[in-house]
Amino acid sequence: MPSNLKEGILIATEKTFGERDHQAEICVVKLGIRIPALVDDMQDTTERAYTAWPDRLYVIDREGRIAFKSEAGPFGFDPALMAKALEPLVSSPKN
Repeated sequence: MPSNLKEGILIATEKTFGERDHQAEICVVKLGIRIPALVDDMQDTTERAYTAWPDRLYVIDREGRIAFKSEAGPFGFDPALMAKALEPLVSSPKN
């Protein structure tokens, strides 16, 4: 992406899961991400299952169902809508 080149963000395509995990760790640190970040497998199973490209934010409930799916990001992210979806999940007691 031209914007990545302009910002000096160059990440080579990973060849191993270890490389992918390391790149994700760098992103978490540099972006100051404070929520758990998960790394997809090398076959991109999660990305394919949740149509995660372009970026999307999901909330998965305790039963494993999608409780919220954002619009394509980053411009489609609406933190208020995501918070509204999270509220009943974090305020209700665990089963």
